[in-house]
Amino acid sequence: MMKKILLLLVVFLTACSSTESGVVLPILAEPAAYIDPESYPTAQVELSTPMQVASGIEVRMERASVEGKNVNADLCFTLPDTSDWGVSSASLTYSGILVQEYGTTLVSLQEPSEGIQGLRCDTITFIVPPDADLSNVTIMIDSIAATPREGEYCSVYMPKIQQALLSRGIDITLDCVEVNGVLTMQILGFPSDMTQAQAEEIVYSDEFYSVKGPWSFSFNLAQ
Repeated sequence: MMKKILLLLVVFLTACSSTESGVVLPILAEPAAYIDPESYPTAQVELSTPMQVASGIEVRMERASVEGKNVNADLCFTLPDTSDWGVSSASLTYSGILVQEYGTTLVSLQEPSEGIQGLRCDTITFIVPPDADLSNVTIMIDSIAATPREGEYCSVYMPKIQQALLSRGIDITLDCVEVNGVLTMQILGFPSDMTQAQAEEIVYSDEFYSVKGPWSFSFNLAQ
């Protein structure tokens, strides 16, 4: 009888030990993939020639940096007038590669006032591969442009456009007409050999709402 009890006890303990081994041991998750910090470089540089002037506009770019895939540059430019000016065309070149897609983030805006020139500051951002060779980088600001606010076509742009047309001998007549209580710039007359669409293409050309550079800045962001 005693032998039977001992035999049952041994079987019971063996079963418990086997069960505990299957329950207690945790299943370890696979380790996360290692990301080499060198693949996402970080560097900053002060520009040796931070200021450029073209078409009467001063553009200053004192600092450039790379954070991962983003190449950022802090720039400020003087404002021609009170319109809503911003960078309208820019590019980044590195190792013979041209990048024309960019984004801008407004940093500060000082509206022009009597005796004080306006100033806008932005951070412009280009995206490049993490392994890009940034030892010789050039950021080119090709032009800035304004988005006319309500009423500015008459107060700001019409006199400038009309004067330019007269100086070129283009017989297009402009005037401001009240439409639904708002002064609106309209084309009142144009040459007989010109269509309405052609006249509008001239009057609303980008040249009247933009200032062309270029303003060019080169630097070395290699680590």
